[in-house]
Amino acid sequence: MERNMMQELVLWKEQRKNRMPLLLHGVRQVGKTFILREFGDRYFKNTIYVNFERMKIVAGYFEGELGPERIIRFLEEYFDQKVVPDETLLIFDEIQECERALTSLKYFCEEAPEYNIAAAGSLLGVAVNRKKYSFPVGKVVMKTLYPLRFDEFLAAMGQKRLVSLIREHFEGIREMPGEIHQELLHWYNRYLFIGGMPAAINQYLERESLVNVPETQNLILSAYVADMTKYASESESTKIRNAFRSIPAQLAKENKKFQYKLIRKGATAGLFGDSIAWLVSAGVVLPCDRVTRGELPLVAFRDVSAFKLYLSDVGLLASFTGILWENIVRNELSDLYRGALAENYTAQTLTASGYDIYYWTCEAPVAEVDFVIQRQGKIVPVEVKSGTNVRARSLKYFADRYVPECIIRLSEKNFGTDGNILAVPLYAAFCL
Repeated sequence: MERNMMQELVLWKEQRKNRMPLLLHGVRQVGKTFILREFGDRYFKNTIYVNFERMKIVAGYFEGELGPERIIRFLEEYFDQKVVPDETLLIFDEIQECERALTSLKYFCEEAPEYNIAAAGSLLGVAVNRKKYSFPVGKVVMKTLYPLRFDEFLAAMGQKRLVSLIREHFEGIREMPGEIHQELLHWYNRYLFIGGMPAAINQYLERESLVNVPETQNLILSAYVADMTKYASESESTKIRNAFRSIPAQLAKENKKFQYKLIRKGATAGLFGDSIAWLVSAGVVLPCDRVTRGELPLVAFRDVSAFKLYLSDVGLLASFTGILWENIVRNELSDLYRGALAENYTAQTLTASGYDIYYWTCEAPVAEVDFVIQRQGKIVPVEVKSGTNVRARSLKYFADRYVPECIIRLSEKNFGTDGNILAVPLYAAFCL
């Protein structure tokens, strides 16, 4: 699968002066190992791959002195390969399983920046499971790999021509030909069901059937729950699981603000705040904080007491709730939950595109804008409609109050303009 992250890895390789080791993290099974090995195969003469979960002898060697030259000599002998700067890629996979290896990146940065070291680890272990050694802050380039965006999904399906068409029509806000627009909505609906996890996409491509996709997704969800037990105490893991299982109910409301009472009766931020923070740190959920004003900089107007949580992948959300493919294509879902899928899709897309996501509300008049982002130094409100009914009074209230230069409305309608609102089909959200 061609990933957008590959371009960023190439830029990292080309930055020879003062280059720091790279740490690629993300939720489990998002494709970190695959892309690093593909990167090594394409752009280096040889690759040395270390998996700290499986290679305990190698992990044990890092318990000694962490001088880069000592480590390099050991790896050359162990793998019987020469490590040549600019020609060899060293991959340290599952690095969360060896804290000393993570610490060693500091010394490679300071003493041996000529070596190409790309580490990979789950957000869970890297961010949460720090027991004895400090994180090499400021000594590594950190990048997050997310599930495939819709453009990457189309490319995996052999539909790169459609990606190019979407970009062309977005840039000119030109109406997509009707038949192609319907074809793209079909692919968008398929993406809502399959999502962007590589294993789910591979399952579909191998079988050319959607039947077994939920089984694969459920295995991924089960792995997340297992990690909750692995990286947290028994009492805390119970609270984390309960908070996690409340996500579908949280998104099934008209007002999708996270409510602790939906976890269990009497639940409070004091009881479950750490559990929410754990899920966010693990990358399992995507936070969307409320802002009180639609002005620059958004982070200055962040209200930490009000937030929404979206699942990291919309396909996992569909599987979590037991939605069937025919429920989506036959439009059998409640309007509330079809809206929840569209919002989760948008949150996932904007986050993978590098945006910090927020939402805005006001009480008089009562109004809410689904997403507010900073794009090219400007405030951009983004309203999400799951169908073709695009009435959006809240957008008008926001626009009257803050007069943004650009307003985006995502829906199943074609490209176009509506006053000062840019109408963008949901399938083109990645263009933002």
